[in-house]
Amino acid sequence: MSGSLRTVRGMTRRHIRIARLAAGLTALALVAGACGSSGKKTSTGASSSGTSGTTKQAPLAAATLNESGSTFQLPYLQEVAQDFKTNQSSVTINVNGGGSGKGRQDLADQVVDFAAADGLPKAADLPTYKGGGLLYFPTVAAPITVSYNVSGVDKLQLDADTIAKIFQRQIKTWDDPAIKALNPNAKLSSKAITVAHRSDSSGTTQNFTTYLKSASPSVWTLDAGSTVNWPADTQAGNGNAGVAQIVKSTDGGIGYVDYSDAKALGLKFADIKNAAGKFVTPSLAGTSAALEQATVNADLSYNPLNAPGDAAYPIATPTWIIAYKNQTDKAKGAALKAFLQYIYGAGQDKAASVDYAKLSPNILDKAKAQLDTFLIPA
Repeated sequence: MSGSLRTVRGMTRRHIRIARLAAGLTALALVAGACGSSGKKTSTGASSSGTSGTTKQAPLAAATLNESGSTFQLPYLQEVAQDFKTNQSSVTINVNGGGSGKGRQDLADQVVDFAAADGLPKAADLPTYKGGGLLYFPTVAAPITVSYNVSGVDKLQLDADTIAKIFQRQIKTWDDPAIKALNPNAKLSSKAITVAHRSDSSGTTQNFTTYLKSASPSVWTLDAGSTVNWPADTQAGNGNAGVAQIVKSTDGGIGYVDYSDAKALGLKFADIKNAAGKFVTPSLAGTSAALEQATVNADLSYNPLNAPGDAAYPIATPTWIIAYKNQTDKAKGAALKAFLQYIYGAGQDKAASVDYAKLSPNILDKAKAQLDTFLIPA
């Protein structure tokens, strides 16, 4: 598959992604390779030049890196893993998805070399990570859309309180007065609302519910987390693709879906009222506006949800690669560092092609600096 994906970049990759979504697939494994050796630790890694365009790196030793985690950033990781291999043919990166919760657990159990997650480990869980201290590397960001499927409704506006009531099943039909008040010109029928949500432990769920807890504190009662006790009369889908499929196939459906998958399936999504009182369409520009307002913590965690500013999209969502600071395999450690260098160089310029926003300069500069804290065997 990887050869055909590279053949016609703009069109063929999008078509293959749509086929993947339609089939319910959420993983792409690249061709297998060999592993490296271990030894004494030092800070090292492949070099790269530039922050955009082609990233030049010295050839690396053969290594295979295995990932699991976020389906939110999965299309981006698939893209950059493929392109990284064109520069480093001896390195294979197997991108497997499965949800942020799975990625965090797999990393804790040391069955993968790095995890992708849209939510970071809780402080109480850090002792369970058998490989020691963790490093959090932001990659890209994107909107979480509130995607819907309502016959005859091509434009929809929602605020946080109304979204909260819909997903808590306090609003059950599309002609509810609260929805009509926000959409006086829409042809809203008495069609029943079908709520779709994630069945797996999910960073998308964590960010969506964190947004509702922040923006609608007096209405949202289900708390925030990677899993939530959803009402019994809702439907669960595995991964972002699973939720997207429920919405796509259900007249009256609504669900929270990452921007990349929502666009790939041609879903309609609502404009969301932001903290400044403006209705904003999910977009990369709106995500970038939110990132510019975010405070970056020392561990590179940050929260762009419900950010201030007229242009900020309120459910702008971060995502990270999580890895052990102390790498035990020289070839794998060097390959992982080089892959992150690639993400922070040419990989940032590829983000928009798969519907993700680049990191803002204040986040990107700190992420690059953190690369030097990896401890890799000599």
